[in-house]
Amino acid sequence: MKHPVRRWLIGIAVALLLGVGALVWVVSARLPTDDEVAAKIAEGFEKRFGVALKVGGAHWSLLPVPVLVLSDIATDQPRPITLRRATLRLQLAPLLQRVIAVDEIEIESLVLPRTSVRAFRGKGPKPQEGSGNVVALPAPWTLAPVPVELLRWRDVVWIDRRDISLAYDGDVRFDPGWRPRQARLERASVTPPVRLRLDRQAGQDRWRTRIDAGGGTWNGVSRLETLPDGKLQFSAELEPRQIDIESLVQAFDRRTSVAGKFSGNTTLVAEAGSSEELGALIRSLHTRTTFSVQPATLTKLDVAKAVATAGVSRGGTTQLDELTGTVDTQGTEDGVVIQYTNLKARSGVLTASGNLKLFNRKLDGEIAVDLVDGVIGVPLKISGTASDPELSLTGAALTGAAIGSAVLPGVGTAIGARVGQQVEKMFGGSKPKPKPKPAPRPRTGPRQTP
Repeated sequence: MKHPVRRWLIGIAVALLLGVGALVWVVSARLPTDDEVAAKIAEGFEKRFGVALKVGGAHWSLLPVPVLVLSDIATDQPRPITLRRATLRLQLAPLLQRVIAVDEIEIESLVLPRTSVRAFRGKGPKPQEGSGNVVALPAPWTLAPVPVELLRWRDVVWIDRRDISLAYDGDVRFDPGWRPRQARLERASVTPPVRLRLDRQAGQDRWRTRIDAGGGTWNGVSRLETLPDGKLQFSAELEPRQIDIESLVQAFDRRTSVAGKFSGNTTLVAEAGSSEELGALIRSLHTRTTFSVQPATLTKLDVAKAVATAGVSRGGTTQLDELTGTVDTQGTEDGVVIQYTNLKARSGVLTASGNLKLFNRKLDGEIAVDLVDGVIGVPLKISGTASDPELSLTGAALTGAAIGSAVLPGVGTAIGARVGQQVEKMFGGSKPKPKPKPAPRPRTGPRQTP
């Protein structure tokens, strides 16, 4: 009895193997060649976006899992978008039922010049009518409830308007509805690390948000909501703690005029017309951070020198016990506008307050330096660029000083010297210079008697 059963089992196994082999042969015979795949992708891309695409190589395989590999891709633009390699790993069973279910998409070495990316604005895939699919598919093909399980990228480079290249690594695991279950984004090869991590909370549109930056943390909660008017809103409340300013900005190849570690509170809001307008969501981003830096150093400005000389001051440093204020950032078509308001600085018995605007690296603002010892509100103008800031007396202050000197010769000079001495003393500068001796009175001749 054993031998007939054994023969039956072997026969069934052979039949199954032959059936699978026949199925693979039939499916393979109907699939296009590698060159045909490359040509089809290039043709579809140009038809969709109006930009020609070069696909250097394409290779697919069916077993052990369906895999499609594309290499050496470039758009036909003055400054092309390039991709060294993209790998898609699909699930076989859904594929045989004409359902697209991707286990993983891996992107390697993608270069995105800003000017070239802008050419695709408003030309992205549109949702299929009457369905939740992000992209329309030819019938009877459909997307799985989770079309992509994992998206991973390495060395994705963004080139901004100033031609600064920044590389990022990261990955996203998706839930149904294209909701990230977990996400990670970090600046590649940066120490200390600058990293964003999101973890979805129990199927809600809320994510635990953890940011490592400048040796500190920037943690909180993020939310995604659909507003009554149908717009999509992303918001977050975060708490920056002990973040080193210089380390943070250097991680993004920028420079700063302030050194120190800041803490505070941050709110973030962005809106878009629908879930398909990811670019609009990013461009509308508005943040507000109230901050405190203790102690702080102005690394490219010498406030004492600017007040004492009553002229343009560049370079130098200013030591502060504390610097507080609010910084707002707002995305625009031409860049990010940064507004500093309610700025307050303290050093000893000296205080300063003011506002500042930074846009396309240009500075525009005013501060008032107040001394307790009898001198109030010396107004200073902030101008120049982020890398080369300037301090000077405002036009009104210069005019007032000139009139005062003309009406009361010598008084303006005396006050200027006093202010300079006090400012230098409060900021820990050099020892006060001796007060100028009063000018000798003109001699008069002997009094004549009538």
